[in-house]
Amino acid sequence: MDTEALLRDLTPRVLGALVRRYGHFDSAEDAVQEALLAAAVQWPRDGRPADPAAWLITVASRRLTDLLRAEQARRRREDAVARWTLPDDWLAPAADRRERDGDDTLILLFLCCHPSLSPASQIALTLRAVGGLSTAEIARAFLVPEATMTRRVTRAKRTVRDSGLPFALPSPAERDRRLAAVLHVLYLVFNEGYASTAGPRLHRVELAAEAIRLARLLHRLLPGDGEVTGLLALMLLTDARRPARTAPDGTPVPMAEQDRGLWDAGLIEEGVALVTAALPSGPTGPYQLQAAIAAVHDEAPSAELTDWPQILALYEVLLRIDGGPVVRLNHAVAVAMTHGPRAGLAALRELEGDERLAAGHRLHAARAHLLETAGDREAARRAYLEAAARTTNLPQRRYLNARAARL
Repeated sequence: MDTEALLRDLTPRVLGALVRRYGHFDSAEDAVQEALLAAAVQWPRDGRPADPAAWLITVASRRLTDLLRAEQARRRREDAVARWTLPDDWLAPAADRRERDGDDTLILLFLCCHPSLSPASQIALTLRAVGGLSTAEIARAFLVPEATMTRRVTRAKRTVRDSGLPFALPSPAERDRRLAAVLHVLYLVFNEGYASTAGPRLHRVELAAEAIRLARLLHRLLPGDGEVTGLLALMLLTDARRPARTAPDGTPVPMAEQDRGLWDAGLIEEGVALVTAALPSGPTGPYQLQAAIAAVHDEAPSAELTDWPQILALYEVLLRIDGGPVVRLNHAVAVAMTHGPRAGLAALRELEGDERLAAGHRLHAARAHLLETAGDREAARRAYLEAAARTTNLPQRRYLNARAARL
């Protein structure tokens, strides 16, 4: 594993260790970022340490001590000084000692979904602290300026710091209240890893892998929760296709053109088993339905033999639970694959007034594909170019421009 990937993998674990040991969520996050910067500079030059996590925890702990000492110097009142107790004075277990039956990253995940935070702030903070996304990437996901997202994340960290909550898994009742936000956060982290919103790569494998790892931890904690199971199944069934999603030069390959022999049969088998067990066990939620749709795709022996009527029926059930723009867009594609491109284009026209879709590339890319299928080459070319202009992911942009050039 290269240094960048290793640092991203270790970030939430190191941050979790510091918060468990010392508290001070916002200062701990700053200290971890400085430790990561030091590692990025020193490790390529001096060699990677034998225990990278312990190295990062040690450097971050020292930096945290410096930050808290500086804070103490600014705060004169006795209660403020007591509040900012130095790490050396704490009696908690060492930061690099793992909890025997727990996972610091999972605790950190629930802490980021603190009930006093708005859902948007919960997601933003978790993407920053657990998912390792930059503030700029989170801002793009929320369609807000980077400065706005910086303020939101900063306020969220302060709220968690001031809450006084212990660094531990919440009680069962509190855990249930936060679970929907936790699942949504993991869903967004996985999606950013599987189809990056920006940058030179179509995938960010480390993010998708971290989301799957955390979903497995949640499933182990809550094996009877259908939506936890459904989300894990959805991730596995989707990630199973990743080996076939790009050509050797990194260009995206549409699902209909993918070599299904490259799909990960083990992940498909596991995902199908999970969603099959979850669907009849209780109320059916959106993650279970999306997993069922993914299972229909993955079990089809070829694109031509995909059971599109079943997928359309599942999307129509999903629409009754989640009428969001992405679900409606995918439903329109299923309409096209079942009833023809003109029917799909009619469904897409109903989405044109949704600013959330109009601002991105997906609506235009779907329209381009359906126009091309319907034989309207010039309109398809214009739509491909419009989609290319709106995406910030470079492989996607190259692919869309190439499709336009062929028409």
